[in-house]
Amino acid sequence: MTPERPATPADPPVAVTIAGSDSGGGAGIQADLLTFAAHRVHGTTVVTAITAQNTLGVTASLSIPPSLITAQLTAVTTDFDVRAAKTGMLGGRDQLVAVAAAALPRLVVDPVLVATSGAVLYDGDPTDYLRILAPRAFALTPNLPEARLLLGHPLTSRGDRIAALRELADHGPSLIVLKGGHDDGPNAVDLCYLAGRVVELSRPRVPTGNTHGTGCTFAAAITARLAHGDPPEAALEAAKSYVTAGLLAAADQRLGAGSGPLDHFPTHHVP
Repeated sequence: MTPERPATPADPPVAVTIAGSDSGGGAGIQADLLTFAAHRVHGTTVVTAITAQNTLGVTASLSIPPSLITAQLTAVTTDFDVRAAKTGMLGGRDQLVAVAAAALPRLVVDPVLVATSGAVLYDGDPTDYLRILAPRAFALTPNLPEARLLLGHPLTSRGDRIAALRELADHGPSLIVLKGGHDDGPNAVDLCYLAGRVVELSRPRVPTGNTHGTGCTFAAAITARLAHGDPPEAALEAAKSYVTAGLLAAADQRLGAGSGPLDHFPTHHVP
């Protein structure tokens, strides 16, 4: 271990991503690290799974033992001043328990349960997230399909979704973000619950098929802004603007034969 020294204003804030590896580089840990770098945050990692993945889908996955997840968390948190953390793909209950035991600061839990291709990424009861990890989380950021799995009922109307925000908040997180990317309509609308208030994040929907890793990137951008010390609402707005800029920048790119990634370094958006 390096000798301790006082922190300086020149030191970048540190965040940790606890997620699976995407061999195609568009989602998971790879997307999180790109997002952290775009926000001038030093990214550290805890790998939870290795996937064989590209823009067409996930073809294979190998879960990392919980003991090695704990060892990675210990290695990172004993040497770095971690200001914020996020989770992505967690393969099962034992991995949730390992992460919950770490008591991480400003933990953003992105419950990655099923891939867009339909591949099941969580081997267990989705409500494990609410019992084990949500009480330790600062923020919970499910998309609409994930929220349905967590709560066990449909979220058809706006009223259903507002009620879902409150139901999820009852499990402990201070901030709930119900990501609306899977919804229809001219705008991409995320509903957020913060300090008893419902906050709406809305941007015009970007017409593009390059949306791989959008949810990971949004949660990672929130984490990066929290690592910088942004208040929650400011972190949400900055993250929403960053994702929108990344989608616009990548709208006409061609990376892979399927749904390509967004551009993590859009030149017109550097916070």
